[in-house]
Amino acid sequence: MRKLVLLCVLCLSYFGYAQVDVEQIQNEIDKNLWKSFQKAFETLDGEALNATYAEEVLRVTPQGIDTENTFKSGNLERFKKNKADGISISLDFWFDSRRTNETTSYEVGFYRIGFTDKNDETNYSYGQFHIVLKKIEGQWKITQDWDTATINGNPITEADFAKNSILKF
Repeated sequence: MRKLVLLCVLCLSYFGYAQVDVEQIQNEIDKNLWKSFQKAFETLDGEALNATYAEEVLRVTPQGIDTENTFKSGNLERFKKNKADGISISLDFWFDSRRTNETTSYEVGFYRIGFTDKNDETNYSYGQFHIVLKKIEGQWKITQDWDTATINGNPITEADFAKNSILKF
């Protein structure tokens, strides 16, 4: 009986410890990756955005699969055009699910991108993301990035995005 009680205490201690570590890791990811990702979008800094990604990335969008990192040059061109056109961008998001260990994190959430033009008119785009992060040489990097604007054929809307609070870094 004592062995059973000891085993239960050890198991509970182990699971309690693991939860603390996951929370710490996710806080590290938020601070070192997501904060930089958001800032890069909002300052239209394509190079900083690309720096949040690994050397080799699987990028999937409704337009197709990119295994050659062509999206990175697209980031540079898109932000350059946004600047030239006087468009500013705001990016808000929240996580629906996160599964994290010491070296990998699978993160699912919803985003809202606001595009504000020279006339101060803002249009929003909504979507869902599935991201795989890996810790590479001590830094968290995006290794897989999948986005969609629909779920089960239905467009993601402001109402979908409003189901949770946006993250503040």
